[in-house]
Amino acid sequence: MNKRDAGDLAIFGGPRLFETFVSTSNLLQPDIERYLAFSRIFYDRHQYSNNGPNDRLLEKRLAEFHEVKHCVTFCSGFWALALAVKVLAIKGRTEIVMPSLTYRRMNDIAAWVRLKPRFCEVDLTTLAMTPETVAPCINENTALILGVHPIVNCCDAQGLAALAQDRDVPILFDSVESVYESMEAGRVGGFGAAEVFSLHACKLINGFGGGYLTTNDGDLAQRLALMRGFGFDTIDHVAVPDGLNAKLNEMHAALALASLDDVEAQVERNRQRYYTYKTLLSDVRGVRLIEFDERFRAGFKNIVVELTQEWPLSRAHTLAALNAEGVLARAYYTPPLHRKAMAYPHVAAQLPMTDALAERFLNLPCGHRVSLDDIYEIVRLLSFLRTHARVVADRLQLDRVA
Repeated sequence: MNKRDAGDLAIFGGPRLFETFVSTSNLLQPDIERYLAFSRIFYDRHQYSNNGPNDRLLEKRLAEFHEVKHCVTFCSGFWALALAVKVLAIKGRTEIVMPSLTYRRMNDIAAWVRLKPRFCEVDLTTLAMTPETVAPCINENTALILGVHPIVNCCDAQGLAALAQDRDVPILFDSVESVYESMEAGRVGGFGAAEVFSLHACKLINGFGGGYLTTNDGDLAQRLALMRGFGFDTIDHVAVPDGLNAKLNEMHAALALASLDDVEAQVERNRQRYYTYKTLLSDVRGVRLIEFDERFRAGFKNIVVELTQEWPLSRAHTLAALNAEGVLARAYYTPPLHRKAMAYPHVAAQLPMTDALAERFLNLPCGHRVSLDDIYEIVRLLSFLRTHARVVADRLQLDRVA
């Protein structure tokens, strides 16, 4: 790393460490010939949407991958989640329980289906919602529990599903970060009423965008399949009145299939990146890697670290310095949802654990475009920042005041 003192940092005018940015997105590029082979199928059949051959094949393969009976694809994970919430929420009730330490649009999805988000705490160690944090939020107004897996490892899906059953409330899981994972009770994909996944380029399976839902409930799968296609069951006949255009087209399905073909090799590459981080970060005091639970299947896609009390810089200063070098690290789910301004009904929450956790974690670069050499440079940069922390903090503070 070509830096001798703090003045060589890019944030102070020095040369950037990475000319090509390294990010936290997966950005898998599957084999182009494999993608073109799948594309030839829909091209030759002149069918680019509306349950085309690749879409049907993708649904079949994803159902097998998650060991469930049904899979329904959508144009995005957002609409898969929104439509599933709309169908599953108990009519006449007004609240949906969800964690605050999660995806920044989750509360907006709740508002779109006319539900008030009620935010629950998360566990200090796992960063996940638990039956113990969810139970106090359930009341006579609860229409649905939205179970959300954290970025690394899984929430207690079996325990949350048991709580939902005991309280007679449906539960839907947002599993976009847990595509490959499994738990003691089985593979992710078959818990609760349904589980939702994303095919965005930043996720494990890249479909240029898109999403899908897995379930063992045939009636639910059929209704959602109708809703994503304007509600039509035959030409010009609307079977459900609340449909919209949320179909996955064939080009997206073709790339997702090519990505699915690569998934085992991709997980092995992710494992190598994860272990490189794990080995190197063990020597950087104040940076703690959130480790994957290797008792079960893990995709090793995301790299999340905690800046402990031994780390000498604020997270904001750390991120500013990393980003300036082309290291596009990101704050972990910040700000938490209960701290955001919302122009729609919601349940105000005091969540001290979430507030504390929201200031301590960040995501480091990972995925298809991050090499092991890149990881060595990123960790060297973190060590350099630690060594020169006082100068960095003083200069950034002066710059901010100026």
